[in-house]
Amino acid sequence: SSKPMISHSAPFLQGTAVLLFCCWHTQLPHNFSANEGKVHVLLLSSWRSGSSFLGQVFSQHPSVFYLMEPAWHVWTKVQKPGAKLLRMAVRDLLRSVFQCDFSVMDSYLPENHRASSLFMWTESRALCSPPACSITARNETQCLQKCDVKGLLKVEKACRTYSHVVLKEVRFFELKSLYPLLQDPNLDLRIVHLVRDPRGVFRSREESAKSFILDNTIVLEKRNIPAAEVQYQVLQEICRSHVRISETAIVKPPPFLEGRYKMVRYEDVARNPLKEVSDIYQFVGLEMTKQMEEWIYKKTHGKGKGTVAQAFQVIPRNATQVSEAWRTMLPHSKVKRVQEVCGEAMELLGYRSVHSEEERLTLILIKTRGFVWIHCQV
Repeated sequence: SSKPMISHSAPFLQGTAVLLFCCWHTQLPHNFSANEGKVHVLLLSSWRSGSSFLGQVFSQHPSVFYLMEPAWHVWTKVQKPGAKLLRMAVRDLLRSVFQCDFSVMDSYLPENHRASSLFMWTESRALCSPPACSITARNETQCLQKCDVKGLLKVEKACRTYSHVVLKEVRFFELKSLYPLLQDPNLDLRIVHLVRDPRGVFRSREESAKSFILDNTIVLEKRNIPAAEVQYQVLQEICRSHVRISETAIVKPPPFLEGRYKMVRYEDVARNPLKEVSDIYQFVGLEMTKQMEEWIYKKTHGKGKGTVAQAFQVIPRNATQVSEAWRTMLPHSKVKRVQEVCGEAMELLGYRSVHSEEERLTLILIKTRGFVWIHCQV
């Protein structure tokens, strides 16, 4: 088994939601049997933290079967009083999907479900190419027209042919409920924990506030919160979750977690995407391909800034510029309030607070030393 090692971080990828309009690779994955040592990756993040982009960094790889936020089905179907009561149902759903058993989805999908019943299904390149689909779709429109098959048997079949199954989730607020998955001998689970400067998260959430009404209610355990405070209270819960998760994984990790957790800052990916993605690939046992290098460069060096309508797409953007947008667009009063509710997380994750307009525009806000995470050498 590989030995864990310590790695120093750089700033994490800070941008408003990176949009999902993807290129579609034509290579097919090699046929991969379940006994060959399939790798399972949980991309763990929170809303508006760059997880759509990083999800596509996995989805576009020819060795990856990717699914975006399967827990969305649990939260929208069950709507129990809060996230704590739903986490075990989410965990059990992830366990089944990691093992390419989609029968668990029957409880959450319409009676005569199709591939299109899966949340954001067209964001999975694997679902828009053989064997899940009869053709390799060149774009989202073609996928919608040609790949929306009945039932999920073809989805299961496709899942089994890939060496890596990657699930992206924004609905976990701690790691302990995932311990059974980490200890399951049938899973080789790696956790990539993506975080972002809370000030950038806040600005991005404000732009798409209507999209988060149900999620906010569940995060806040249906507490009656004044409307003006909701966004701050949700962000505080998100920040607390980052502290819980990183302390669990870094300060005193249980033996079965050592070498299986990697924290990534969105700002780091924005500034040096090829290096950061290469490190992530190495952590999970994927190889960087020439086509992936070109895709990553294109998506992080575009001219687009993104609109509210594009908030959940991955389009070519200037990633660094997007990651810095909050500095000029968020009023200082709101910056100050975010720093109050997320101070502990900002300190732990390596984000400097600002105390004046001048600092906000000129200070280097990302700390590059003294911030470590544990990951394994693959």
